Amino acid sequence: MTVTLQRRGAVATIELDRPDAMNAWNRELGEELRVVVERTAADADVRAVVITGAGRAFSAGADLKDTGFNLTADGHPDVQQALTERYHPIITGIREMPKPVIAAVNGPAAGIGCSLALACDLVLAAESAYFLLAFVNIGLVPDGGSSLLIPARVGFARAAEMAMLGERVPAAKALEWGLINRVVGAGALRQEADALADRLAAGPTRSYAGTKRQLNAWLYSRMHEQLELEASIQQEMAASGDFAEGVTAFIEKRPARFAGS
Repeated sequence: MTVTLQRRGAVATIELDRPDAMNAWNRELGEELRVVVERTAADADVRAVVITGAGRAFSAGADLKDTGFNLTADGHPDVQQALTERYHPIITGIREMPKPVIAAVNGPAAGIGCSLALACDLVLAAESAYFLLAFVNIGLVPDGGSSLLIPARVGFARAAEMAMLGERVPAAKALEWGLINRVVGAGALRQEADALADRLAAGPTRSYAGTKRQLNAWLYSRMHEQLELEASIQQEMAASGDFAEGVTAFIEKRPARFAGS
């Protein structure tokens, strides 16, 4: 199992559980997380949800050594299929879940891991955590809804900075920007997340669900269309020479030499 689900009263905690790989997403994790999110959304006895990561990371993003992508007829990774079938239902499932979802970001949240955290309603982060759109560093574009979720939180200028520069945003800066809600000491993160989840689980669940519908309608009304656009453009990037170079450089642990092709 790469995802665990724990119940404590009306609170469900979903934990990404590939700590040796910094909770990077492979096919198994993506498929299991989708099932767990859908199951949790449908469980009327669950009134609040916490999502976190095992070990020292929230999630390092896609596992470039074990993506589990199928190949297109041209022999390129079928990123579009993976996004559409595995990743998108997770992101939309969290946003449309009729109950509050808290991200307890215990370490790095990169790539699709960053998208996962920011899809949640409230984001708590340990002081040592950081957020990173790492896509550009391997010749890709933001996906997992990050091209929608981040500008909705912090505006165009900061979203462009994250997407185009591919630099870490430490927890303190993320809080200053309005990207997240709270920063807490690493040792207190789980305790504070659980306390907040207990508060929400004891609250008016239908009110929270209605609030989510309002925010989604105002900020994310084109969420499904934007996810489709992300997947389409990402597939273009997956066929590029820069992506091939970016992945090779990552695996070989050297700087990428992009040619712009």
